[in-house]
Amino acid sequence: MTELTYATPYPPSHPFSRADQRWIDYVAKASGGSLRIRPIWSGALLSSDMSMEELRHGVADIGLITPIYTRGSTHLIRTQSGFYSGAESFESQVALYHCIEAGDPQVNRELEGLKVLAVQGGLLPGVLTRDIPVRSLSDLRGLRLRAPTELLSVLDDLGADPVNMPMADVYSALAKGVIDGVIAPVDTLKVLHFAEVAKYYNTLKVPRGAYPSRAIGERRWNELTDAQRSILTEGIPVWEAALAEEVQIGAEQGRAAAADGGVEMFDMPQQDQIRFEKLYLRDAERNAQRLERYGIDGLAAFRIARSSVVARNQIECGGRE
Repeated sequence: MTELTYATPYPPSHPFSRADQRWIDYVAKASGGSLRIRPIWSGALLSSDMSMEELRHGVADIGLITPIYTRGSTHLIRTQSGFYSGAESFESQVALYHCIEAGDPQVNRELEGLKVLAVQGGLLPGVLTRDIPVRSLSDLRGLRLRAPTELLSVLDDLGADPVNMPMADVYSALAKGVIDGVIAPVDTLKVLHFAEVAKYYNTLKVPRGAYPSRAIGERRWNELTDAQRSILTEGIPVWEAALAEEVQIGAEQGRAAAADGGVEMFDMPQQDQIRFEKLYLRDAERNAQRLERYGIDGLAAFRIARSSVVARNQIECGGRE
């Protein structure tokens, strides 16, 4: 019997971890018990910002990775997460990532030393605010909002005062009024308890991208037998499907928490949604071009992404079947 450790920063109750457990059970069943995954929850082994390097050095065998938040060395993977306008479902986001990866060898160079075992998409973020409802883009003006790095310049153009801070600090920042709101998906109303400290949620569809999220160190991968590697390879779509299902369950729980907590929901007017997506894509193309400073042709990945979105949630690599 071979045992592999799996490390994640999330507790067992988190939607991501529920999906992880489903994959762990799959591996045990598919291997007839000869390949066992031992989970290590709640950040007890891998760090959030150095997990890729730690996996390369064997701190854990398999781990949850977040290359879109890693400092340095993943410039393209981080930037490509802003190319996903029109890919709104988890499944279409994952499909689009695979198109970019297949069409641009620069992506895998940033994953050297790792074998990816799952790609992850997610729920589209909206705008959650503490005291001031957002009914249109003009209502963003003057609001201090926590947002991911790729949205800072877009929100700045709309007159907001965007800031970046760890998501773990957002609850207390909202509770104390340090920030007016946060760009976050609806599941955070339950998972991160934001329904306790905010009153309004606008369903603006903020595009978000997919990224490699689970990986095994290449050295450990090479130590496995061919049969064991086959089980893990066949488990990739199993893990991705489990993540998609658990994320959707999280969305339903978030909406229930909003109703229970009295969070008022607003839809963004269609013309404002269209305007936002135009700003978003303009900024994405600029960010792709800025990768030249690192010797990366970011526009190549951008063009692959945009040609592969043939309709909303319809992905065909290179614009073809």
